[in-house]
Amino acid sequence: MKKFNIYKSVQFILLAVIMAVGLYMVLINPEISANASIRMTCTLLLGSVGLSLLFTVIDFIFFTSPQNRRKLGLSIFFDPVAGIANRHGCDVLIEKYWDKPLPKNIGCIMFELTNLKEINQTYGHLQGNKLIHDFSSFLQEASLDLCFVGRNGGNKFLAVFEICDYEKIKTFLDHLDNNVSKHNKMPDIHPIRFHFGIAFDEGSKVRTITELIALADKRIYNT
Repeated sequence: MKKFNIYKSVQFILLAVIMAVGLYMVLINPEISANASIRMTCTLLLGSVGLSLLFTVIDFIFFTSPQNRRKLGLSIFFDPVAGIANRHGCDVLIEKYWDKPLPKNIGCIMFELTNLKEINQTYGHLQGNKLIHDFSSFLQEASLDLCFVGRNGGNKFLAVFEICDYEKIKTFLDHLDNNVSKHNKMPDIHPIRFHFGIAFDEGSKVRTITELIALADKRIYNT
């Protein structure tokens, strides 16, 4: 944002100088005021510079307001297709535990949409995006008051339980399975197919958050 402010300030100053010099040249040059064609050309050019100057000011005000800066900041961590946190959003949570001993009450589930590639190839990416969005909405609904969920890229999704026990994991998965089952019974829809892997309470063999996530990801393919 600081670089953006500098860029816009320089742009504003240059446009203001160009417009001031242009106006000065028009005012001191009698040939311009006497020739209608030249006068029209100068008016159009100065009008374009003036509009650019105006839009520069509007951009500066819009992007530097606290509310809009907050919205722009949040959008960096939001997946517009899934409607949940994106890879960057997942990384923000992971970084809380980066290079720290893994707390015992953290659990992780990794999900993979197994039929996304098939849907994309057969019906197109619009239908694939709908599949992602539908599955993400079920993850989000199941996660309320239980865990963080995000899209970890492509067809992979992540759920992290910061205060975890097996009952919470079961509640989450039961809720998710129930919603997916209802969805798959609806007519004229593409079914959601997924696998998942769980990592929790692994003892001394898992010492970091990245090892926990990697283990959950590995277990996707062991189910």
